[in-house]
Amino acid sequence: MLLAGEIGKPHGLGGEVYVVRISDDPRRFEPGARLVHADGRELVVESSRAHRDRLLVKFRGSDDRSAAEGLRGALLVPAEGARTLEEGEYWPHELTGCIVVLGDGAVVGNVGSIEPSPAHDLLRVETRAGDRLVPIVKEIVKEVDVEGRRIIIDPPEGLLD
Repeated sequence: MLLAGEIGKPHGLGGEVYVVRISDDPRRFEPGARLVHADGRELVVESSRAHRDRLLVKFRGSDDRSAAEGLRGALLVPAEGARTLEEGEYWPHELTGCIVVLGDGAVVGNVGSIEPSPAHDLLRVETRAGDRLVPIVKEIVKEVDVEGRRIIIDPPEGLLD
């Protein structure tokens, strides 16, 4: 299963909820789209609309604020339903756990998670000095070897301090 979004608090009294979209598939939250809640329930999108940097989504059967309150949590989709990735694109689960190294082979740490952000996603790298956020941009991330579980970076001065 792949993470498609995160359901937050209800909006209004009619059963809508805020959703932070993680999936970049534009059809993922169209009416009729089927998603799986983290607890295993299937949810069907009844309607969705943009609201600031999130979506407002109404799922079938969620007709009031009380029902919407019970929807908080992760939204998943089966991996086989995911779109085909282009060259240089990766699923977050493919990068999580990879070792991060500098060009000279010095180990920086391991990818703990991928953090979405408005400009670009970030690698949350677990280092001995604590977690560091590394922008996933071609100027910094020089090579990704998913099969070898290795990511080579060339960070600007101060990024890992």
